[in-house]
Amino acid sequence: MLILDEQRNLIEKFRRILADAKESLKLDDLRKEKADLEEQMGSDTFWDDVDAANKITSRLKQITGRVESYDRMYSQFEDLETLIEMAIEADDEAYIGEINSEIEAYTPKIETLKLETLLKGEYDSSNAVLSLHAGAGGTEAQDWVSLLYRMYTRYCERKGFSVKELDLLDGDEAGIKSVTFEVDGDNAYGFLKSEKGVHRLVRISPFDASGRRHTSFASLDVAPILDESAEVKISPDEIRVDTYRASGAGGQHVNKTSSAIRITHIPTGIVVQCQNERSQIQNRETAMRMLYGKLLELQDRARMEQMAEIKGEMKKIEWGSQIRSYVFQPYTMVKDHRTGTETGNIQAVMDGDLDAFINSFLIQS
Repeated sequence: MLILDEQRNLIEKFRRILADAKESLKLDDLRKEKADLEEQMGSDTFWDDVDAANKITSRLKQITGRVESYDRMYSQFEDLETLIEMAIEADDEAYIGEINSEIEAYTPKIETLKLETLLKGEYDSSNAVLSLHAGAGGTEAQDWVSLLYRMYTRYCERKGFSVKELDLLDGDEAGIKSVTFEVDGDNAYGFLKSEKGVHRLVRISPFDASGRRHTSFASLDVAPILDESAEVKISPDEIRVDTYRASGAGGQHVNKTSSAIRITHIPTGIVVQCQNERSQIQNRETAMRMLYGKLLELQDRARMEQMAEIKGEMKKIEWGSQIRSYVFQPYTMVKDHRTGTETGNIQAVMDGDLDAFINSFLIQS
């Protein structure tokens, strides 16, 4: 008689993950919301309010993606379960190779779904805005920013996220002084929030004729991108809006008109800016969405620090501390100082393979 105990144990593991995911994702609620939004879209007056309609279509797209993704996973699970039952009934070892192959292909997908169930934060499903800034070190630090920008762009491509550059300041000789970019995709903020902090580079600098080893730093800020929220009220007299000419690519119109926007929130000192669009109005709208996200994040941070104080926790919450080191010479290693996760394949990491670091952070959190 054919015995497939190992495969059947994996099936039961997959079943538990799917059940947990259904509960965590609140799938039944999502299906109801999806039906409600589709009903609203069927109204003759749906497009009378374009802004409201765009928000509904965007939300519907997000929900549909989650529901369909789960349904595909469940359907594949049922196919795999049926295949094992057929093999046992037929008592035929010829099925074993196909079963093992299907399990091997299914496992990384179910593990990804398992990670998504960890993204329970209020803003985890939101899009994100990332800002990279060069630390001390001149050209070397600015080149490090350009390498990190490429790394995160590659990571987003792997995840199916879209990247839109919002603001970029070129380095004096090479590299980038600072860059701000928007990442759009399901759970973009949930996955990328773990990357916030200082990133340290150790390598022999290509800009040093003596071939000496240099240490450079770059900081990354990550915030959710949100529309106007009832939780955050911004009075017009609390902000200062400056316009300036956009720099970099964009054609004659972008470079010759003051279409770029910089908004300063006076009470907190938070500054956001955007120059990617031709229209000053569009740049202002994007910058305001960035500001709402940063202010909401600031509120959450204050609540966390207050809770830590109430609980008497000795561990200080660090919001800008060094999180990861990237060593190019004299050996190759990338190490996350929070989780202890490390790898010697630095080229893969710089090409966007960040799953091990991000996943370890999510599991540990």
